[in-house]
Amino acid sequence: AVDAMKRGATDFVAKPWQNEKVVATLSAAVELHRSRVESESLRDANRVLIEAAAPEGRAIIHESDAMQEVLSLVERAAPTDANVLITGETGVGKEIIARAIHDASQCEGEFVAVNVAALDDNLFSDTLFGHKRGAFTGATSSKLGKFELADGGTILLDEIGDMSSDLQVKVLKVLEEGEFEQVGGSKTIQVDVRIIAATHRDLSEEVQKGNFREDLYYRLYVIPLMLPALRERMSDIPHLTSYFMEQSNRKNNREVKEVTTEAMAMMMSYPWPGNVRELKNMVERLIVLKGSGKITDRDLPLELRNAQRYEPTAALEISDDGICLNSAVTEFEKSLILQSLEKTKWVKNKAAKLLHLNRTTLVEKIKRHQLQPCNV
Repeated sequence: AVDAMKRGATDFVAKPWQNEKVVATLSAAVELHRSRVESESLRDANRVLIEAAAPEGRAIIHESDAMQEVLSLVERAAPTDANVLITGETGVGKEIIARAIHDASQCEGEFVAVNVAALDDNLFSDTLFGHKRGAFTGATSSKLGKFELADGGTILLDEIGDMSSDLQVKVLKVLEEGEFEQVGGSKTIQVDVRIIAATHRDLSEEVQKGNFREDLYYRLYVIPLMLPALRERMSDIPHLTSYFMEQSNRKNNREVKEVTTEAMAMMMSYPWPGNVRELKNMVERLIVLKGSGKITDRDLPLELRNAQRYEPTAALEISDDGICLNSAVTEFEKSLILQSLEKTKWVKNKAAKLLHLNRTTLVEKIKRHQLQPCNV
């Protein structure tokens, strides 16, 4: 029984058995297989949907279960007009996800993004609501605001957690009434706009501290999307690297075609504090400087080579929002398998010994996780 489980069996029935137990065990195994097939089909369907809707250069490259869950929510949220609140660390791709929601939606209007944290009280009203000619010194002509430009479409209010309380009141009024007045104008303008807000802050914590209005928070918190940090989706790094290499080669007229196994192993154990944005910038820097051939571990910047290695178990800490156990276990298993393969230069017999697995079991897990040497 133990050997069978090591070789991939999902369960076993001890003798003497009861017929009901056999039937229940078989049913559970069939259901497990069906759920895996459906999960893979959903992943492919989501990938096709999002990539088909996204214009060139805005594809969402992913392999991890963590990002699959995000795209599953994107698929379900996109056709609606519900407000979306996207949270996550700086550089994880919040605007890209916001654009994906708009691209996959039924909106005929434009996608308009505005960083509200960069606006003071005066610029805020002028930027979002526009102004009439003569409203203030220098206003030689009327100007449409971002809300009016996004009419019939989507507006992204980026870094909304950094707004002052006065500006929060103005945003709340637009959300509640769907109307506003231009600076210097007396006519009420009505708009039909889908609101997507993004922030790197924990807004629920900001509400408790009194820094963010509770009523505005619940207006925005209709469909929450928490984007994982890159260190929590390490299996996406080879795919992202390949995608950024292709983009950078084309943009800079370079011919770098490969990342060595040693270099990729370093990249996959680095914590990436700047997330996907940091990875993209680093890849472009390497492509420009290298020009052609392979990227080796010696080509990587010193801060990456000398950085403290990331420990996968750190990603398994349970936050106040909880954690998806199945996804965490899957990511941890993939990380350990990949470490063993990199350590043994992909000699499966040696890797299996490090993991105390039979070689056949390891091979099946490699296939299931779609792992391969990182010649991207």
